[in-house]
Amino acid sequence: MTHAACAAVAVLVAVAPVVLPGQQPIRVGVDLVNFGVVVTDRRGTPIPGLTKNDFEVIERGKPQQIQFFSAGDEAISPPLHLGFLLDASGSMDQDLRDVQTAAIKFLGQNEHAVDTTLVDFDTEVRTTIFRGDNYPRLIERIRMRKAGGMTAFYDALAVYLRNASIQDGQKILVVYTDGGDTRSTITAHDVTDLLKASDITMYTLGYLEHQSSSYRNSAQMELQRFSQMTGGQAFFPSSVKELDAMYEKIVREMDARYVLGYTSTDTKADGSWRPVEIKLKRADLKGARLRTRPGYFAPLGPGSDPTR
Repeated sequence: MTHAACAAVAVLVAVAPVVLPGQQPIRVGVDLVNFGVVVTDRRGTPIPGLTKNDFEVIERGKPQQIQFFSAGDEAISPPLHLGFLLDASGSMDQDLRDVQTAAIKFLGQNEHAVDTTLVDFDTEVRTTIFRGDNYPRLIERIRMRKAGGMTAFYDALAVYLRNASIQDGQKILVVYTDGGDTRSTITAHDVTDLLKASDITMYTLGYLEHQSSSYRNSAQMELQRFSQMTGGQAFFPSSVKELDAMYEKIVREMDARYVLGYTSTDTKADGSWRPVEIKLKRADLKGARLRTRPGYFAPLGPGSDPTR
């Protein structure tokens, strides 16, 4: 696992100007900047039917022209790559079968992904990519996993992000875990940097009922932070029986996502962090809530130093 985790960090650093200790960035170029956007009402119900003219994009205080817009139309939407992280550590022993059943049901409801990356983890991290037409093998892989070992959650995230970094299109990650990290070779701070550099949307289901109250609070805060910085959400069921309803919420949001793309007016390839704000323009949408990632890293050109 140590080599896999280190490779994950190295590859992720190569595709974005996040520099972890001992890593050297590889410079790349980016033209169209894409953002997945979810818009909900005050009750959390997705709002469909919006158009490009309902949104405005502001990067570092400067308006940007939306050049690509998709409202769930598969004919023009970027391909969807789905990721699923499954905690199979020893603490999952009592609940793993119910979690597997709920996960299989959720994955079976998805009809839009071109592939699914399954990452199941305990002390070790295992990853396999299944094409959309290979659902039976995906089910078999989930069903065969037995609970045992420690929890290499951060390493599992890094391994997934390594694969996602070379995928073109939309990337949605669904994570199930029942606790914190007890094994990884990288830290929560490293994960924060890697998530900030990625373009995934992360939904987390944190079943923390077996944890102490003090640990549960800190774990909730961390999982919420990880999810929110990608434009996703974290859910915390009080029972594994609540998983189906939470998965249904995720499916509804996936089906109602908007994708906005633009070419930045800032042509500097300096590897800097560029905060982006996406707003709704219509007055009747004043109470609506919009979620997306907070920005992106600029491309890194020859001679640029992202650490400055």
